[in-house]
Amino acid sequence: MSISDRTDSRRRFLKLLAGSPLIGLWLPSGSFEKSIAAALQKPGWEGDPAVQKLIASPDQALNVFDFEAVAKQNLPPAHWGYMATGVDDDVTLRANRSGFSRLQIRPRRLVDVTRIDTSTEIFGTKWKTPIIISPVGSQRAFHPQGELATAKAAASRGHLQLLSTVTTTSVEEVTAARGAPVWYQLYPTARWEVTKALVKRAEAAGSPVLVLTVDLPGGRNTETLERFKLIDNRTCTDCHQPGLKGRLKRRPMFDGLDMTGLTDYYAPNLTWDSVRRLKDITKMKLVLKGIVTREDAALSVEHGVDGIIVSNHGGRAEESGRSTIECLPEVIEAVGGRIPVLIDGGFRRGTDIFKALALGAKAVCVGRPYIWGLSAFGQPGVEKVLDVLRMEFELIMKQAGVTSLDQIKRTYVVESSR
Repeated sequence: MSISDRTDSRRRFLKLLAGSPLIGLWLPSGSFEKSIAAALQKPGWEGDPAVQKLIASPDQALNVFDFEAVAKQNLPPAHWGYMATGVDDDVTLRANRSGFSRLQIRPRRLVDVTRIDTSTEIFGTKWKTPIIISPVGSQRAFHPQGELATAKAAASRGHLQLLSTVTTTSVEEVTAARGAPVWYQLYPTARWEVTKALVKRAEAAGSPVLVLTVDLPGGRNTETLERFKLIDNRTCTDCHQPGLKGRLKRRPMFDGLDMTGLTDYYAPNLTWDSVRRLKDITKMKLVLKGIVTREDAALSVEHGVDGIIVSNHGGRAEESGRSTIECLPEVIEAVGGRIPVLIDGGFRRGTDIFKALALGAKAVCVGRPYIWGLSAFGQPGVEKVLDVLRMEFELIMKQAGVTSLDQIKRTYVVESSR
């Protein structure tokens, strides 16, 4: 194919992308269209930044977004849609990213940053970094090694890992692969016997912390996932059987449990009394994941919860339109330093992590970026994503003039007036 033929083909491809209704899921309104228009006006547009060449190995990545494009290429449409989806119009999904732009960093100068310390301590355990691996279910949908590859990457880079209830690898296997216990994220079912069995199994596997997810009592409307299913030409029933029984077929944490009468693994009957009951049956620390208001943060402390994760499930729970970084200040204020507050939702850059810590978060949980790395290159991809985030975070610490996490205070960020 000649250069002119390639140019013509690429122009047609860009025009197709510009007209796609799905492109707005990841980019601010109008930004992609403007970049495409600029590229189409240039004869030699191949070098335009709007056109991204896929990386061929993890070492070629400049940032975590480089893995996203490869992941999308590697995955079947329905699997990509499952990972990429928010709920309803994906407003909250996008808000998680745009929320960071409303905060600006105030760097300090003339500070010796030759050596910096990124370590943090949570529940008496010291970690090299405040970057935590969020619980993401069904990881073997993204790579054959799934959670095992993630666990090995967590071990090699010294990161805390949270494991989902709907993992495709058991807590025992993941713990063995990581060489140390993981925190266990719990979806409490509507049947107490099932919930209790999940808790006891995680505790027996050595998990020191139980992370109770409280933001999905009534299910969710994942429109973007459904749209991607429509363009997936595979026969999905070859792997996925209908109903709860079919969905639990690849969920080893439910093996041997009596799920009779249940239609889902979420609990619409979850209340503050459920929190008390959980505390009564386990010695694990109890963290609530999904708290986004001062009222519920205060109730968390009142009910003896050990920690909070400010979370909207990565934009996959409710369509509030509110980012977690915007929710964080009121939760921090209500807690008043009595328990640690963590956060997830839209973290893609070292500067995002810095801003959250400046607002009072103890640590930051990252989800989709490491799944992009997993989908693209397996364990090496996850490791490189973690490396990139740590590099960026260390860089902004130096640029801001701080040498340890306890120096990152509220005075280092200001709300944008733009």
